[in-house]
Amino acid sequence: MANATLQSPIDRLLAVMAKLRDPNGGCEWDLAQSFATIAPYTIEEAYEVSDAIAGGDPAAICDELGDLLLQVVFHSQIAADAGLFGFDDVATAICDKMERRHPHIFGDGKTDDVRQQWEQIKADERAADGSKGALSGVALSLPALLRAQKLQSRAARVGFDWPNVNGPRDKIAEELVEVALATDEAERHEEVGDLLLAVVNYARHLGVDAESALRDANIKFGRRFAAMEDRAGGSLAGLSLDAQEAHWVAVKASERRP
Repeated sequence: MANATLQSPIDRLLAVMAKLRDPNGGCEWDLAQSFATIAPYTIEEAYEVSDAIAGGDPAAICDELGDLLLQVVFHSQIAADAGLFGFDDVATAICDKMERRHPHIFGDGKTDDVRQQWEQIKADERAADGSKGALSGVALSLPALLRAQKLQSRAARVGFDWPNVNGPRDKIAEELVEVALATDEAERHEEVGDLLLAVVNYARHLGVDAESALRDANIKFGRRFAAMEDRAGGSLAGLSLDAQEAHWVAVKASERRP
């Protein structure tokens, strides 16, 4: 594009995507995509942004945010091609929403309880959309732990919650017993789900983000397992469970050393 330097970065990006989706000379792959086929990539890019943030590299964060922004532009172009809406509509809608939800900043809705005001505005929005329940709008596609945490937080806002951390802690013990008493696969499936829900609730009462905690635990397990394999000469296959456990204990001990 000869005039690329004369365009704002966002206008240039919109023009690039329009060209990729142009039936006359565009990219076959981009032209073949739909909301549904692109959705998994959108989710993947959001996680890659999270990984870049965890890595602490500003250049990587910038790069991954660009990939995520491309997803928004891609969906907007698909919608524009179908005559549904365009990128400007997306940007306008989110600006309107932020201004509507912050009347104490953009209007005259001064309040001493900003959080309560925020929740009331969101509740009014859900009611206007025909969704009146406290749990309405929590996306089904969220990771299960994150969705459990959001559902429980929503329920807590209307008073359905344990008064302190003892309740969810005792609930874990109760659910463990019910898992042990399950008599078939379907019952075990259900009871393990209840157990996980109880653990997420316990984490919430402790102020721990369950999704983030499990993600970090996965990283730690992967790091320790790789270290075990290194200690064992490249593979744990063929070692007895006692020998493998000895490597695990050694790796954990090495991480605690100054």
